[in-house]
Amino acid sequence: MTFGLLVVVLAAVFIGAVAQRIAGLGFALLISPFLVVILGAHGGVLMVNVCGLVSSLLVLFRVRRDVDWKMYGWLAVPAVFGSVPASFAAVYLPSAPLAVTVGAVVLAALTVSLLLQRTSVVVTGNASRALAGFASGVTNAVAGVGGPAVSVYALLSRWPQRPFAATLQPFFATIAVVTLTTKLALDPGRMPPFHAAAWVLIAAMIVAGIYAGEKLQRFIRDEHARFAVIVIAFLGAAAALVKGERKRPGPRPSGRGVWPGPPHAVRAVAPAGVVS
Repeated sequence: MTFGLLVVVLAAVFIGAVAQRIAGLGFALLISPFLVVILGAHGGVLMVNVCGLVSSLLVLFRVRRDVDWKMYGWLAVPAVFGSVPASFAAVYLPSAPLAVTVGAVVLAALTVSLLLQRTSVVVTGNASRALAGFASGVTNAVAGVGGPAVSVYALLSRWPQRPFAATLQPFFATIAVVTLTTKLALDPGRMPPFHAAAWVLIAAMIVAGIYAGEKLQRFIRDEHARFAVIVIAFLGAAAALVKGERKRPGPRPSGRGVWPGPPHAVRAVAPAGVVS
């Protein structure tokens, strides 16, 4: 990795940590597009989960008193059941079609939730919590973005911002651990080979971003933070969609002058001086 790319990664990590502290989510949504472009689809998502795990645990230490542990249970248990098979799929299946599907579904869900928020529709019950957790586990494993699904639930359930932001920290840490454990057990070689100094700088940026978010949070109202959550979720979903679309293989060339044989076949070449 060049110095310029490292600076981009560090800046993205810092901004993501600020968003994580203020809004409760946004770390993965902001840094995922950068890391996937730099490190590749699989390595980038793994790196997002590593950084997200560290960020969530650090924020959790500050907001642990506001965590709704009952809500955490209803989100986390289904998320585990979604993360494991989705991690298998992310390792063995092409990432581009999965990322396109995830981005499209999340964008649609956010749009519907915003429209429903203007009505008297309110989602209640444990089934909706479980569905949100399951969907978040799937999208986190596939595309590294677990926030949009729970953002949809928070909007439709009118979940207050403070406990929402606090409860997401142990939730994100849980799905990050499950995803990392599953993927690395299947293919240990996918972890990006960063130098030790780069890891130290990344950790420092996470701590600095959380500290900056702590200071900025005093000047930001809950409704503004919720608006930031919505905007970040839209950006993350759009990023997943665009990222997957760009990586989709184009149609194979056809027509005159193109040999129609299988891609692995090798054409025979006559030795020099021999006329066939």
